[in-house]
Amino acid sequence: MSVSEREVGAVTIVSISGNLTQGAAGDGLRDKVGSLLQQGRKAIVVDLGAVQYMDSSGLGTLVAAYTTARRQDGALKLLNLTKRLHDLLVITKLANVFDCFEDEAEAVRSFNLAT
Repeated sequence: MSVSEREVGAVTIVSISGNLTQGAAGDGLRDKVGSLLQQGRKAIVVDLGAVQYMDSSGLGTLVAAYTTARRQDGALKLLNLTKRLHDLLVITKLANVFDCFEDEAEAVRSFNLAT
């Protein structure tokens, strides 16, 4: 798994590619989100369009990142879910927890509504 970031205005887009599973992959996302929050970058969009597979540990990592962001007055939203990942969120009822977007511009604009 690889994790990269880029800025779109005040929003940070974190792009993940590969598998989001137990171990180093999950640690990479958790560390990236923690680092961004420490830098005061509170508006985070995680782009999952290139994630090929996510297991329960990967799902747990997303929930932990979301919770960490909320506790630090931030927000974490999801972008470009594959059908498999969307179905996984629906089955686990996490689709009601995460704000999910198919369009990056819409995801970025959504932070302006909250402020």
